[in-house]
Amino acid sequence: MRRPTIVDIAKTAGVSKGAVSCALNGRPGVSESTRSRILEIAGRLGWAPSSAARALSDGRAGAIGLIVDRPALVLGTESFFMRLIAGVQDELRDGTTALMLQAVDDPELELTTHKRWHAERRVDGVLLVDLRRDDPRIPALADLGLPAVVVGGPMAPGGPPCVWSDDAGAMRDAVGHLAGLGHRRIARVAGPEDFVHTEQRSAAFAAAARGFALERADVVHADYSGDQGAAVTRRLLSAADPPTALVFDNDLMAVAGLGVAQELGIPVPGRLSIVAWDDSPLCQAVRPELTAVGRDITEHGRLATALLLGHIATGAAAGLETPGAALVPRASTGPVPAR
Repeated sequence: MRRPTIVDIAKTAGVSKGAVSCALNGRPGVSESTRSRILEIAGRLGWAPSSAARALSDGRAGAIGLIVDRPALVLGTESFFMRLIAGVQDELRDGTTALMLQAVDDPELELTTHKRWHAERRVDGVLLVDLRRDDPRIPALADLGLPAVVVGGPMAPGGPPCVWSDDAGAMRDAVGHLAGLGHRRIARVAGPEDFVHTEQRSAAFAAAARGFALERADVVHADYSGDQGAAVTRRLLSAADPPTALVFDNDLMAVAGLGVAQELGIPVPGRLSIVAWDDSPLCQAVRPELTAVGRDITEHGRLATALLLGHIATGAAAGLETPGAALVPRASTGPVPAR
């Protein structure tokens, strides 16, 4: 069905295009009765203003952007992003601003896409996820003058505003929980090494290991996928002196790790304890249910979006620290087994 235009409204109302433009944009030049009739006809025809035309007139695209550096098929398996996007959409529920979402599997393509969106006036601002060390997106977006809010942080002074929570405190609680159960050999299956939040969690894990006098605190990096989570778990549990507890950086790797332990005949939590980062329904759907670090990711998405909309409107925004994550003990963690 063809989209109705101003010409269609003018023909139906029997007035000029100029009169329709005045009525739709609230400008003088038509009587109130004519304005009311034009607005009624526009509504009946299903007319809506063109976002492209609006961008040309006032520079606003009426959309924000989010690019996720994951293959599209992998993105659908990560509950973190599904809940984050749910929060974004909840904040945009009035319908006046849209979300432009794209999945890529190349950081260079991600940066190129941001630049293209800006050049084509597709978005008024962007949300950034998975901040990297010396992230090239930060100076590039600053040079473009494109407002951005980072999900994660905190950022260094002078960087874009962030919505973040205290990962260090949550990691300390997770390690402390396992240490309190007697575990002294704990391994962490972490995300990509160049992500800032991976680095922060690794530093917190090392500090907690020293504080609780662990014998070993190994960190092995993976890509958040179930395949790599399973491969790393198999390698760790097949070692001569395997860890007695594993802390995974997301729920998908933790569930995959639990599956490997069961395949190897290693009872959980009888001989191995497992903790997942970012509690989700997936952690509660398996048996045993997984102990997890829980935080409100949907609220993270909503707050980040609200911060970005304010940044776009005013040209300024301050970062926001949200309530810290909390450990949710479940059946996958128990006392360390006797040697």
